[in-house]
Amino acid sequence: MVSAPHEAMHRIFQDHPDLFSGVSKVLGVDFAPPTSVTLMPTDLTEASPLERRVDTLLRLETEDDEPLLLAIEAQGKKDPDKPASWAYYASYLLAKYRLQPMLLVVCQDHATAKWAEQPVRFGPPQWPLLTLSPLVAGPHNMPLIRDPAEVRKDLALATLSAITHAKSPEIGTILKAVTTVLRDEPDAVKNPVIEFIARGLSKLPAAATWRTLVAVDLSFYKSFIFEEIREEAQTQGRVEGRMEGRVEGRVEGRVEGLAEDILEVFEVRGIDVPEAVRERITSCGDVEILRQWHRRAITAPAAEDVFTA
Repeated sequence: MVSAPHEAMHRIFQDHPDLFSGVSKVLGVDFAPPTSVTLMPTDLTEASPLERRVDTLLRLETEDDEPLLLAIEAQGKKDPDKPASWAYYASYLLAKYRLQPMLLVVCQDHATAKWAEQPVRFGPPQWPLLTLSPLVAGPHNMPLIRDPAEVRKDLALATLSAITHAKSPEIGTILKAVTTVLRDEPDAVKNPVIEFIARGLSKLPAAATWRTLVAVDLSFYKSFIFEEIREEAQTQGRVEGRMEGRVEGRVEGRVEGLAEDILEVFEVRGIDVPEAVRERITSCGDVEILRQWHRRAITAPAAEDVFTA
């Protein structure tokens, strides 16, 4: 079964086909910005029963260069059989469309990314017939975009950066920068970014941080993230504290829910909470102070740091 991060790592190029221009610059490869992009069929199956399907396939047109085909593969782990499949994709695309193919492999794992970018030679060592050299985007070379000003410059690249750095210790800061920018964006821009990052983080610890940021910073209550949070809150008996916390007249529920959210962020991030800190958080009755502590908890290096700006 295809995982949510796998889908996010390549489908973002379907929604933002010009993203490849930003990624290629980061990777140090000079491709002219496309003047038009066409989403191509991904089925590479021949008449034989063997089915082969690339994750995402785009046709990129530019003003000066010949059109090229960009195959995008999301790779979650090392797979010794993949290079042969990638070589097949390149040969098939060249034969079928008579256009030069390119392969971009997107990874979330550093070791997988370094493995994927190693050239693979096919044929006898005396005379290799074919050399496969894919472009690879992953945590080893994608920028850590932690500044909201940088996020605004290229929101699609920042989204991919958050997905590829999902396991980074700095993911909380990255996600916070994204939500800071999304506050000012219309729903048509905001909603897909929220969904892509949610799928990209999937079941990783950073997913809880993202869900909390979306709920608190953006009050984003229309997506599947909202439905999941509401279901969890109802199951745990604290729907007032987590989702209805801003409704006037339910201060007690808001206080309890925010305090529990702060402690949950620390738990997800693996940060130890001394008893004195826990007591101060749970005994605080000021909703605005708890909200400040909650935002700080997302990036604070130690539990005590939520109390200082």
